[in-house]
Amino acid sequence: MNTKAFNPDETFRPSVFCKNSHFQSIMASSRLRLPYRNVMAQNARGIIIRTPSGPELLALHAYHPSSKGLIILLHGWEGSSSSVYLLETGDFFYRLGFSVSRLNLRDHGDSHHLNEGLFHGALLPEVLDAVEYLAGLSKNKPVYLIGFSLGGNFALRIAIKNLNQPIANLKHIFAISPPLDPYKTTLAIDNGYFFYRQYFLRKWKRSLIKKQLLYPNKYDFDKILGARTCIELTENIMPYFPEMPTYRDYFNLYTLKNDSFQDMNIPVRIFIADDDPVIPRENYQLLKENEFLKISRQKFGGHCGFLDLFPARCWYNQAIEAIIM
Repeated sequence: MNTKAFNPDETFRPSVFCKNSHFQSIMASSRLRLPYRNVMAQNARGIIIRTPSGPELLALHAYHPSSKGLIILLHGWEGSSSSVYLLETGDFFYRLGFSVSRLNLRDHGDSHHLNEGLFHGALLPEVLDAVEYLAGLSKNKPVYLIGFSLGGNFALRIAIKNLNQPIANLKHIFAISPPLDPYKTTLAIDNGYFFYRQYFLRKWKRSLIKKQLLYPNKYDFDKILGARTCIELTENIMPYFPEMPTYRDYFNLYTLKNDSFQDMNIPVRIFIADDDPVIPRENYQLLKENEFLKISRQKFGGHCGFLDLFPARCWYNQAIEAIIM
């Protein structure tokens, strides 16, 4: 397909074999997507970013010798810089001539040892600081931020903050399947197809066990690891966050509503599918576009999928390419 003629506003129409939302969502993290040789990953080096506020975050940066700009990628909850969708998207843009940075959120990837405190979804300041640091590696060339799922929620909050805390050379922000209401998304994970609940619970519990082993004098999760739902585990872990009285208070800290996007100064595009199994459609019913916010609502695509096999392609990669090049 000639990507130069690709229209980023076109409708995603996958072949009939790829329309199933669970197929799309599962394939988003399937290693079958990865190229035989990932040039971006082969050229990446690890960076420990010491943020001004104190926390340290791990990133992997692949410098392109003929760089057209910098792509910064943010993974989803319990993902990492090694998540398939980051590796595939990073390699796609590296081959187009962009440097690529993959940032790990706190306690994701191999970074549990860097901070004593636990990760939670409202830790925007340290992520904003880390993105600003990585943007400085662009050497005054254009910077683009792409966030997936929870990483997309972080990316949207960075867009909102950019009015008062501008990041140098940041030109456009993209969010793939971002939750706007994390409480409703967590309920959707718990009450929907069991695969998603088990997937996130297993990865979250494994992360907590790793944290406990690193800091045994601070954490004892043994009594809460029997939780059977994400909401139950969220409620049980709240005593470790005394600044947030209840889990609803916690979720409210990173819930985004229509008025959240009224004062922005940077272009933002959201890619969301009606058949996303973990993002309720009602999350987006009241969200309206404005001068800076564009929403690509698609009938198909699942959660962070938007994949086709005939021909093999990732639709949002092509859409973003058409916008930034």
